Amino acid sequence: MTWEPERLDDQTLLAEADQGGMLPVVASAAAQVRTAHRDASEAGVARLTRDGRPRAIVVAGMGAAALAGDILAAVCGYGAPLPIITVRSGRLPGWVGATDLVMAVSSSGRTAETLAAATEAVRRGASLLVVSAPESPLQAIATQASALFVPVRAHGPSRANLWGLAVPLLVAAGSLGIAQADDDLFEGTARALEEMAHRCRPTSESFINPGKSLAMELADSVPVLWGTSPLTAVAAHRLALQLNENAKYPAIWGEIPEAGHNQLAMLDGPLAQRDIFADTAERTLRLVVLREADDRPQELLRMAQDRGVPVSELTAEGVTPLERLATLIELGDYASAYLALGYGTDPTPVTSITELKARLSQ
Repeated sequence: MTWEPERLDDQTLLAEADQGGMLPVVASAAAQVRTAHRDASEAGVARLTRDGRPRAIVVAGMGAAALAGDILAAVCGYGAPLPIITVRSGRLPGWVGATDLVMAVSSSGRTAETLAAATEAVRRGASLLVVSAPESPLQAIATQASALFVPVRAHGPSRANLWGLAVPLLVAAGSLGIAQADDDLFEGTARALEEMAHRCRPTSESFINPGKSLAMELADSVPVLWGTSPLTAVAAHRLALQLNENAKYPAIWGEIPEAGHNQLAMLDGPLAQRDIFADTAERTLRLVVLREADDRPQELLRMAQDRGVPVSELTAEGVTPLERLATLIELGDYASAYLALGYGTDPTPVTSITELKARLSQ
């Protein structure tokens, strides 16, 4: 596949390549926030307070559902009065019991690992909140256990429904008094997502479109994505996953300062070296730093620049932590889709993942 940046400003070519409709789904993020907020409120998530605050919250999910747990932990921050843990498997930690809250999250409601974790939570007597598709096996577990259930109105692949999965968890955290989760928070986040979607819209040309510009910077490179805080590290993780699935593209992610103790060594390796006399461009590292407005890791950036490694900086925008995280995630979602389309690849199908699931189910 060859990178052809001119594809990004040709509306006909974009439409032909985006057969699965990933760009419209990315643009629906604001609607997801509003719908999920309403559905969580109508589902009675506030009833979680009846048994008092849990000892711990465990979010069980895979892929985007697991990332929803990371969003919950990042937004609650270090000041949360209880641990918030994401489990990316079918097994709960051994200490989970009747005083804990398990949030089982799956867009399809059929993820095998999440079904196993939800079943185990019921067996151990833990409180259970289920966020999944209606009339799914996961909802059946919630119904049988008389647990709270919030429906997910899925559009497109599961990874495209991140906000439909994450917002109910934040509403639950608000009801438990461990995070700000009022109407203004979600409406402000929805407006921030709408603004980013407008700036990244397909009809906006590359030189003013931040999503297309980032895709052009990432093309023909090996992206190394570093967040400068727990909040921006979640966005870095999300971008890596979206590059993997949407663009079928490799990416490495990490969090500063930890990345400075291991991943930094890549700057001295073969992929960081450029041959300015080569006939064709070689794929080399590109460092992408996702940061808060007042957080710029000067020394790390200087070291990359001293070695000739190109650097992109993405700055979170917004007032609240959720708004700032949302803007970074939306920008990355667009960039990953545009990167795929610039290579002439449909962002939606994930053939190898589908094949693996089919093999494991046999």
